[in-house]
Amino acid sequence: MQPRNMSMSGVVDLAAVKAAGEARQKAEEARVRRAASGDQDGGAPAGGAQVVIDVDEANFESEVLQRSAEVPVVIDFWAEWCEPCKQLGPVLEKLAREYSGRFLLAKIDVDSNQALFQQFGVQGIPAVFAVIAGQALPLFQGAAPEQQVRQVLDQLIDAARQQFGIEGAPVDVAPGDEEVPRSVPEPPADPALAAAHAALDAGDLGGAVQAYRNVLSGDPGNVEARLGLAQAELLDRVQGLDAAQVRKDAADRPADVPAQLRAADLDLVGGHVEDAFGRLVETVRRTAGEDREAARLRLLELFEVIGAEDPRVVAARGALARVLF
Repeated sequence: MQPRNMSMSGVVDLAAVKAAGEARQKAEEARVRRAASGDQDGGAPAGGAQVVIDVDEANFESEVLQRSAEVPVVIDFWAEWCEPCKQLGPVLEKLAREYSGRFLLAKIDVDSNQALFQQFGVQGIPAVFAVIAGQALPLFQGAAPEQQVRQVLDQLIDAARQQFGIEGAPVDVAPGDEEVPRSVPEPPADPALAAAHAALDAGDLGGAVQAYRNVLSGDPGNVEARLGLAQAELLDRVQGLDAAQVRKDAADRPADVPAQLRAADLDLVGGHVEDAFGRLVETVRRTAGEDREAARLRLLELFEVIGAEDPRVVAARGALARVLF
């Protein structure tokens, strides 16, 4: 998929003007501290510096907000069960090592850090944000080819330097953070599949659904197309939903199958995978006929989004089998 165009409009506002001045002051103070400690060139401390870090709710302020006064911080929201995350993550990590301190990559596992996930208003993963001088802005969502990720990062670094006076200094990569050859999937060679990915990233969900179906009509076993179709259909279903109303309806009317289906979709998009699966298994358990079949099929569709090998899918399949048989 292609990254959405990065807009810097969310950074340049009155609050950001004040933040830029404060950021310059903090950056200068940091340079003075480094000089006093004997690091005259502003380089890495002895043994090198980490350019890829794991961030959680406990260290978010120190590792992201405070450090964003000296270097652009790129946040990668990911999860172990997310297949596109496994495509994008290695690309971001490779570029973080290559750029050697011009930006810092902060990896946030959404399953373990729901508060941060919700605070940033993330709608789906992988999602990439940046923080400059304490100001957050979205960069793009979805897996993307390395060259286009590189273009977005170059824009970010240039904007941080011009608008905030923040420019990360080159550093030696820390031991253990050196580049390790990885197999990064290439963009799909199939033009039809590439067109489907492009439609999905452009927000043309109806077009993406049809494009993925066209691919599958000629190649029913295409795993990438099946995953893309499941994602596009899910996003299409939740588009425009009032989350608060959906959850209220599901709570007030437990026997209302469409209400439970909508709530399960929102659960999954919000990262509450086990809640989504549990809701649908319970709906299958207490229904019959067409209602039961509708809940069962929706559960299978959500399995496609997460991936058959994910342990939560394996557990939910077992629960579904016990309910059905």
